[in-house]
Amino acid sequence: SGSASRSSRSSSTTATDAKYGFGRLIDPTRAEPLAVAKLGRPVIVVMAVEEFERLKALDAPAKREDHLRPPGRTGGGLRAR
Repeated sequence: SGSASRSSRSSSTTATDAKYGFGRLIDPTRAEPLAVAKLGRPVIVVMAVEEFERLKALDAPAKREDHLRPPGRTGGGLRAR
């Protein structure tokens, strides 16, 4: 049985360990996001819903700005004359 390994800013575990021990991931991921790796490569992150909502709120203004920008324009910069 494997356990989450610590890195500098977040924890990680294997997909197999997450599959068989998902219930044990709930409490720790409320405090810190957990990356889940498959075949040695991180593929998903499990995190508290509060953190997910906070991140969505941060991203919302950027998405609104992108929606208002005309297609093909990135904003700013110089225009050719």
